[in-house]
Amino acid sequence: MKIVFSTSGADLDAPLDSRFGRAAKFLVYDTETDTFTVVVNLQNLNAAQGAGIQSAQTVAASGAQVLVTGHCGPKAFRVLKAAGIDVYTSDAPTVAAALTLYREGKLKKSLDADVEGHWA
Repeated sequence: MKIVFSTSGADLDAPLDSRFGRAAKFLVYDTETDTFTVVVNLQNLNAAQGAGIQSAQTVAASGAQVLVTGHCGPKAFRVLKAAGIDVYTSDAPTVAAALTLYREGKLKKSLDADVEGHWA
C-alpha cells in the first residue's frame, strides 16, 4: 500500500507539512517494500488558485491509497475521496512520527475537510 505524506523535506525525518495543497513535496511511502519516493509539488506551492485540486490529482497519480497531512480543504478532499484515497490528519512533527501513528492505528480517518479553501 502507498501512503502519501505532505512535507517540505526529502526523507522520513522531514517535517510533516500542515498544508496539503501548498506542500512543497509529497513523500510516497510503500508499506510493502518499506521504501519511498519524493514528488515535488512546487507548481502548486504559489498557485493563485486550484492548488488543492491539482495536489490531489498528483497524489492520486502516485497510486496512493492513503494521505496523511496536517489539514485538507474541501475541494481537495472531494477529489481525494472520488479517487478512493482515505485522508488522515495529524499534527505529528515529522513524516516518521506520522507514519508510526498511522501504523499504530492512532490517526482518525477524516470524514470531511477540516479547513476552508484557501487556508494559509
